[in-house]
Amino acid sequence: MSVNSNLYFQTHIFCCTNQRPAGHEKGCCASKGSEKLRNYMKRRAQELGLTDIRVNNAGCLGRCEEGPCFVLYPEGVWYAPRNEQDIDEILLVHLQKHGRVDRLALPSK
Repeated sequence: MSVNSNLYFQTHIFCCTNQRPAGHEKGCCASKGSEKLRNYMKRRAQELGLTDIRVNNAGCLGRCEEGPCFVLYPEGVWYAPRNEQDIDEILLVHLQKHGRVDRLALPSK
């Protein structure tokens, strides 16, 4: 991943925190802990000095069954982290080392 000085943030991370009614056939990312993971990612990114990224809430990203879903732009890479260790791995491998965390990646269409 190359640095583009024209971007306000090098990476913008959208974390689905959408809530659906209990028992909804698609489920929802909120019921799978996405808000807790988003909060942890924001805190850890700050602790690591990653000032060129932005971590935000998102409404439904359309992949509820695979959630919790996070998508990183401008690359359009999708991840489904399940715990804080997964978030740490995304921050280290994807954002600091510019690699991919294949085991957490969701497939493209």
